[in-house]
Amino acid sequence: MNKQFLANEILYLRALEPEDLTALYEIENDPSLWDVSNITVPYSKFVLRQYIEASQSDMFADRQLRLMIIRSTDNQLLGTIDITDFHPLHGRGQVGIVIKKEFRQQGYAFQALDLVCDYAFKFLRIKQLYAYVTANNEPSIQLFKSSKFETAGLLKKWVVINGEFQDTYIFQRIN
Repeated sequence: MNKQFLANEILYLRALEPEDLTALYEIENDPSLWDVSNITVPYSKFVLRQYIEASQSDMFADRQLRLMIIRSTDNQLLGTIDITDFHPLHGRGQVGIVIKKEFRQQGYAFQALDLVCDYAFKFLRIKQLYAYVTANNEPSIQLFKSSKFETAGLLKKWVVINGEFQDTYIFQRIN
């Protein structure tokens, strides 16, 4: 029997669809996320529409994979989870996750991260996933630690948030 990837009884992860444009626009243009996502300017709907249309939803072709996090009971879009900076030769990719504000602290991030790790390791055969988390982002630190990621290092004064340099942890999970 084949294992079901990208879904559990609470939520499922799916590829971007054209109807995700408005939600993606809101997430990408939320200034509170720009510091951790390295975005410095807003995205237009035109640019995001092109991104959705150009995406093959194939991590090996695109070198990234963006999935939408959907609650199973009502198909509510909860957020996004990505594997970016994918390097097939080295079998690694960076994972990032955004849960919409109204759905945070409800366990959805943990479940989505668990599903994407399972998919990456068991189906795509990736060797490792890593994440950068600022040292003052306690909810994300706890998320990655509870998801079997280990602290691999601390980058001093790595990102600027509100005009101040912040330390950043590197978390790593090796399959």
